[in-house]
Amino acid sequence: MFAGMIAEVHGGNKSLISQFTQELAILPKEIEKTLNEHHDTMKKLAKKYAKYDDALYLGRDTAYPIALEGALKLKEVSYLHAEGYASGELKHGPIALVDNTFFEVFDIIDNWLFEKSIGGLHEVRARGGHTLVLTDAVDKEIDADDVVRINTPIKQLVPILLNTLQQLLAYYVAVERGNDVDQPRNLAKSVTVE
Repeated sequence: MFAGMIAEVHGGNKSLISQFTQELAILPKEIEKTLNEHHDTMKKLAKKYAKYDDALYLGRDTAYPIALEGALKLKEVSYLHAEGYASGELKHGPIALVDNTFFEVFDIIDNWLFEKSIGGLHEVRARGGHTLVLTDAVDKEIDADDVVRINTPIKQLVPILLNTLQQLLAYYVAVERGNDVDQPRNLAKSVTVE
């Protein structure tokens, strides 16, 4: 809200600022809806993906930091090796890691980069990847092992909803592997450690 106010003072796009404000107002309800609608699905998918030792999280644009966060959360509680990458960098290294020990989580937002994101997905699938797509694209065909779709009016803040799904996945993968998600090993809050 504060950033929106500063942007408005400096001549920012009032329509876009208004959209962010409207989405922030309904975001808590949309997070709750996402959790309720996809809870069982993510729990089921966790059983499938908990058997892997490694994961790649991939996203473009505003989904890239969400991919980084998804990999971090999976590492923290499941103790799987997980890395997040920008989907556009897939061919510059991460694609070499695709094998039977990895699964790949694609955060794909239904925006102007959708087709490019799908291109990366196809590259991974062509190399035998085990792919899970998290997306707000409810009416577009996506060829992946698993696709979880969020039906939401939110557009600008959809990465937060994708992150909600990733946190559910990390939680249930950790539970499936028998880990204590309330006391992850070797972690300390930054406010308690110098």
